[in-house]
Amino acid sequence: MSAHRPIPHPRAALAPTAALLLGASLLASPSAAAAPGVPAPGGPGVKSTWTEADKTGFGTARDRRSNVWFTLQRGRVSEVFYPDLSTPSVRSLELAVTDGATFTDREAVDMRPATARPDARSLRFRQVGGRPGRYRVVKQVVTDPRRAALVVRVRLQSLDGRRYRLFVRHDPALNNGGMDDRARTVGQTLVASDGQVATALRAQPRLGASSNGYAGLASDGWPDLRDDHRLDRRHRSAGPGNVVQTARVSRVDGLPGRQRATLTLGFGRGVSDARATAASSARVGWSSLQRRYDRGWHRYLAGLKRVPATAAPVRRQYLASALVLAAAEDKRNPGAVVASPSAPWVWGDEVPDLSSPSGAYHLVWSRDSYEFGSAMWAMGDEAAARRIVDWLFRVQQRPDGSFPQNSDVQGTPVWSELQLDEVALPIVLARLTGKTDRRTYEGVKRAATFLERFRDEETGRPAPYSPQERWENQSGYSPNSIAAQIAGLVCAADIARTNGDPASAQRWLRLADSWAAQAKGWTVTTNGPLSTNPYFLRLTKNGLPNTASPYQMGDGGPVQIDQRRVVDPSFLALARWGILPADDPVIASSLAVVDQELKVQTPNGPFWRRFSLDGYGETRDGGQWEITEPGTFTTLGRGWPILTGERGEQEVAAGRDASSYLATIAASANGGDMISEQVWDGRPPTGRPCCTAGEGTRAATPLVWSHGLLVRLAWTMQRGRPADQQAVVARRYLD
Repeated sequence: MSAHRPIPHPRAALAPTAALLLGASLLASPSAAAAPGVPAPGGPGVKSTWTEADKTGFGTARDRRSNVWFTLQRGRVSEVFYPDLSTPSVRSLELAVTDGATFTDREAVDMRPATARPDARSLRFRQVGGRPGRYRVVKQVVTDPRRAALVVRVRLQSLDGRRYRLFVRHDPALNNGGMDDRARTVGQTLVASDGQVATALRAQPRLGASSNGYAGLASDGWPDLRDDHRLDRRHRSAGPGNVVQTARVSRVDGLPGRQRATLTLGFGRGVSDARATAASSARVGWSSLQRRYDRGWHRYLAGLKRVPATAAPVRRQYLASALVLAAAEDKRNPGAVVASPSAPWVWGDEVPDLSSPSGAYHLVWSRDSYEFGSAMWAMGDEAAARRIVDWLFRVQQRPDGSFPQNSDVQGTPVWSELQLDEVALPIVLARLTGKTDRRTYEGVKRAATFLERFRDEETGRPAPYSPQERWENQSGYSPNSIAAQIAGLVCAADIARTNGDPASAQRWLRLADSWAAQAKGWTVTTNGPLSTNPYFLRLTKNGLPNTASPYQMGDGGPVQIDQRRVVDPSFLALARWGILPADDPVIASSLAVVDQELKVQTPNGPFWRRFSLDGYGETRDGGQWEITEPGTFTTLGRGWPILTGERGEQEVAAGRDASSYLATIAASANGGDMISEQVWDGRPPTGRPCCTAGEGTRAATPLVWSHGLLVRLAWTMQRGRPADQQAVVARRYLD
């Protein structure tokens, strides 16, 4: 997957995270105890951002009536999305436990919870945390399949016979922004609204003492509880601003008969709608909700092809990946599948100017959509793959026929760059899924004609030169982009013949053949410094791979670097789609270079970095990626599971066993079976390593593309050839 970001604006500056601001606020002197009916003073609170990207869970009900999605991070419920998957409306819903006298533990900080899925065929999550010898908290999270509500089942169990108090803190960030919300207590319900989206939080047993305040200020429930382990600075309302709501769950103290509670967070366009939703959901009861939730996912999996024999050793992760793929499709906009329900690094919790309103990875890329659609097609969800095609051509740019770099789930463009593989891949997916009808062909023809006529505005170069390649930060002749465009034109020609347009078909085939004949000439160097044998470059700026043609890397990398020193494995697309044979000698020599330059061996198996000197990853000591100036080398790109998957597909195409690659991707999953964009590569110095080698970093998790590669590789192994290779392309160039 691409880095999924434009080049940062030079004025963008790092800011303290909301977590740091909140931590500092805990040291502030408390205000005098407030009467429950008094509005919270001050405001608007610290700048609202989002939680970190390393999610341990992502779920939603299968039913389309439940347009709510949740994420889990560090034990808490983190971002909750409503009314669609491009719109987070909750920052966090977190528990606290106190003995009322000596300590107050926050779920995400003090309880050290573990996350797992108790049912391998469902996206229901169970989290267990607590304080050893004192208490244990067990929590399960689902959404109501028939309503827009999040439901959390909690059990607080005393381990030492003492009574404890259970609190909940809700941090709304309604309609993708947390600085204009209003909150208040209505009876035994906490409600919040920004005029467009509303929430209502209730509990069974009921909520007791409550307060509405401003995040990071004295009215915030956390500093209040930390001060004296009681909620005594109580305010009936707060806002507008970055509001937070804190309440005690009554009649739960951890002793037998007083251990269980159910929290219900209802959503709506207004407060009355949200309250009605929460009340209706609460009447159903946990057991019924859980059964309905699980049954929806069981039925979905039952409608797919059986898990292939090749995936038997990683069955649990295969099923999780199939579920994540399905869950990442928006319910209000069928066919719109987001890249991830998380926002990594500065896109989430570091730079407010970039993180709020959020965008980043919970957007739709046509490149990613191809990867998801081809995986779904392989696993048997053909209807979803076709919905993706329909959605893509519905949001196609008019009148030119290109596609947005990315868009929200409604199709509104967000970032503004152009990538020619993203123009070609919707055509390839349409042909793969049999979408060759007249209406689809109208979009196919516009896209193919765009490629045919394209000239770059800055250089005047025609396609297949692309203003950006798949990693989204360089222009040039990229083997991957060239492969996508060749496959796109061949597939477009086949669809054109089906629709009685032989003239267009002949024209596109001639162009595709010309590009296929020149692909090596544009991208293979014979005098590069990394090998005495010819090898593919990441890209060339000038189409002349035996020249230095230096360029700036970006992400803190070299100010200038010889293009012959930069490699990536993207040339494998030429073999995967059948444009070059898998045993092509230049592919073989290029693989040796890539392994030498980019391969990372971990306890879980091999991963590959994106390209030479990639800087899109954690800092050298494990800190979060940050915006840096060229030549600083502050951050380092790590290993990517998707590249392990693509290497596995290459091995299958070459007639070799790829089971170890499938096992490697599966082993990188976290306790909730979520697979990250990147894994920790263990490069020294690691005075403060962020993660375990071969396991996810604080990059976007789950990355839906990572899950898609696991599924597609399993089917590639099962079939003995790349699962998305189309005979119409392979016959033309391999026979």
